[in-house]
Formats: sequence, C-alpha cells, structure tokens
Amino acid sequence: MTELLQQVRVIDPVSEIDGLFDVLIADGYIQAVTSRISDIGSDTQIRDCQGLILGTGLIDLYSHSGEPGFEERETLLSLLQAAAAGGFTRINILPDTSPAIDNPALVAQLQQKRGGEMREMREMREIREKINLAPSATPISAFPLLYLWGAITLDVAGKQMTELADLASAGVVGFTDGKPLENLALVRGVLEYLQPLGKPVAFWPSDRQLTANGVMREGSDALRFGLPPIPASAETTAIAAMLELVATIGTPVHIMRVSTSRSVELIASAKAAGLPITASTTWMHLLLDTKAVKSYHTSLHLDPPLGNLRDVAALRAGVRVGVIDAIAIDHAPYSYEEKVQAFAEAPAGAIGLELALPLLWQYLVETGEFTALELWRALSSSPAECLGQKVSAIAPDQPAELTLFDPQQTWKVERKSLYTLSQNTPWFGQQLKGHVVQIWC
Repeated sequence: MTELLQQVRVIDPVSEIDGLFDVLIADGYIQAVTSRISDIGSDTQIRDCQGLILGTGLIDLYSHSGEPGFEERETLLSLLQAAAAGGFTRINILPDTSPAIDNPALVAQLQQKRGGEMREMREMREIREKINLAPSATPISAFPLLYLWGAITLDVAGKQMTELADLASAGVVGFTDGKPLENLALVRGVLEYLQPLGKPVAFWPSDRQLTANGVMREGSDALRFGLPPIPASAETTAIAAMLELVATIGTPVHIMRVSTSRSVELIASAKAAGLPITASTTWMHLLLDTKAVKSYHTSLHLDPPLGNLRDVAALRAGVRVGVIDAIAIDHAPYSYEEKVQAFAEAPAGAIGLELALPLLWQYLVETGEFTALELWRALSSSPAECLGQKVSAIAPDQPAELTLFDPQQTWKVERKSLYTLSQNTPWFGQQLKGHVVQIWC
C-alpha cells in the first residue's frame, strides 16, 4: 500500500527538522520527503494532512502490564492497543508481573503471546470492517514493538540475583526491578556482573526507610491536606549513593522516576563529571504538583509523589536541556475496586499511554514552554538512546516508524474512548485536545 501525506508538519528530532512537507510511504518505508510530491501512481492513497503532525514513533521506557497475573487490570492485548492509540511504536514492560519476568521461559512466552495478539487484532479489525462497524476508539492499524525488562532479583524480591546472562540471551531489553533496591552490596554486584553483557540497567533510587508510610511530598500542602509526608531526601540520598557506585565501577546506569529539583542538580553534576548515566521522569510529574492532591483523587497517589512547584520547574528545565534524558509514561493500571479507597490506602499509580502526548502537547508546547522538537525528542529519540537503540530519521529509504497526531482534535476520556481496561486517571470524564490518528511500525 502506498500513502501520500500532503502538507503534514514533520517533527524529526533525529534530523532536527520541524516543517511542512509531503511524505510518501510505501511497503513500510519512506519513499520521499519533499515540499511537494505530484508524481504518484494511480493506486496511491492521498491524505490531506494540513494541521496534522508526523513525528518519529514515540517510545515508552517503562510501563506496567497486568498480564500475567492481573488481567482484570490490563491484558497484553489491551496494553498494546492503548500504546498504539497513544502514538507509541515501542513499549518496554516492567518485570513486576505475576509471575515476575525473571526467567527465559516467561520471556519466550510473552514474546510469543504478542504474535498471537497481533493476529487476533487483525482478525477483529477485518470482522468490524466487513460489517461496517466503527471501532469504539481510534482504529488500530499497527501494533507497537514489545520489549521486556528482565528482573534483577528473583521474583522481584530484592534478595537474590537472577540469572542475568540467561535473561540477556533470551532477549530482554535490559534489567530493572522497577522498585527500589536498598541492598547496596547487591547493587554493586549487579553493576559488576552486567559490565560484559552490554545491556542497559535501570534503578529507581528511593530510601524506603525515609519514605516510611508517606504518600505525598513533604511540605505545607502535605500538612494542609493531612497526609503522611515523604521527604525529598528519600530520593536524593539514594541517588547520591547510586552515583558513587557508578563512579567507582563505571557501568552505565539509567535513573528512573526522578521527581525532585535536588535530584536534577545531582544528575547534572554527575553528567558534567563524565559519569555514564541517563535519567527519566514521568509525564505526570511534569504536569502536576502537590496542590493537585487537594482533590484527594486516588489517581494522584503516585510513587514517587508529585513534587512542589520548584520540583516541577526543575524537571521541565532538566528535560529541555537534556539533563533528564527522557519522559516515561509509567502506565500503571488498577481496577476500579483497587482505587476506590482512602487516598493513603489506594495503590500508587495511574494510566497514561493514551493521555500523555495530548496533555504534554497542550500544556508544554502550546503554552510555548517547550518547542515541539524538545518534547518529541524526550518521547522518541532520547528514550531509544537510553536503551542503546536508535530511531530512524523521517527521510527517504528509512523504515516508516511514525506517529501521526492531530493537536486540535477534541475527545472525551471515557470508557468507550479508551483501549486500556482501567480508568485510574484524574482526567477521566474530561474533554482533552489532541489525538493520535495513526502509527506506522
């Protein structure tokens, strides 16, 4: 199939391009990118893309899957559909499933499962097309590539190292537990063991003794709302310890879920000193601060918690200049029953795959705080670099791994407009501006 996208705004952080072009796509490859394309075949599908944005495919560094173990929250099929509907062409799943992704057999099982889900999705789409039944949400024309993080410790228990070499051979994208590892001797051993394997390793630095039973960032808002506080030092002391280990051993490390202004300063200093580190924050930490918790909406119970205004400003600046390399979604689906509790009792986390791009575009790009290239880089090419991967430029003869986005289309966040099985988001029931039209993988 050959498609001509006419006068689409191309945002390509690889080539540093932001401008209007005609783009010709055929057989999964970009054939031409130029100001005007007129010489096309009779079978070419022409699409007027004025007002639309074509960018390199979005990449999510880490998110949670309900399957296996918690299929009522999210199945692999619903997760991949939600990722596609949100513009993501690659998604990386954390190993905290049940059972955990801590052995090669489960890695192979999940990789095989994705193939089956793709066939099921195509069959469902063909049936709907035959009976002329419109999909309940954005039609999914392609599945994102699925990558799996391998667990560092057995059953994500934090005490015994997995067979890292076997998991690496099985094809995991890298290693993380997705939760704090407080045994620094174990962390040191992991860094030493992983050096020859050449796989990324990601840590979430957080001192759980300092966190204690806290549920929101320490400060005047925590006092006002009557919620147990978490000091910023719970994160910063753990990051400082991690940076010391990296300086000593030299193994590259990715620091997950950065949420404080002091953390940004520590990471900036470490990068200036030449330490081999990358870092990410999550999309909600860029948009909301502690004042939002006034609603006691349990989808605002996050771990790490939302920061104060200074934290949000530092994180945004860090992303813009590259101190914080990437924006992760950290999609964490939970059932309605799990989230309908008191704020402090509800599990921490919120969905985000279908919401992140529209909301980040609306509140960061349309306000002029970020350029389009700055946001797209943090959601696309930079996450790939954190994983040792590359993103192809939007250029002739390159694979078509692309996201088509309409920044003006409005839609309501409700059950029938979402592919994810869960609805734990503070934006549920609200009208949003910006919607993904299609992805190519």
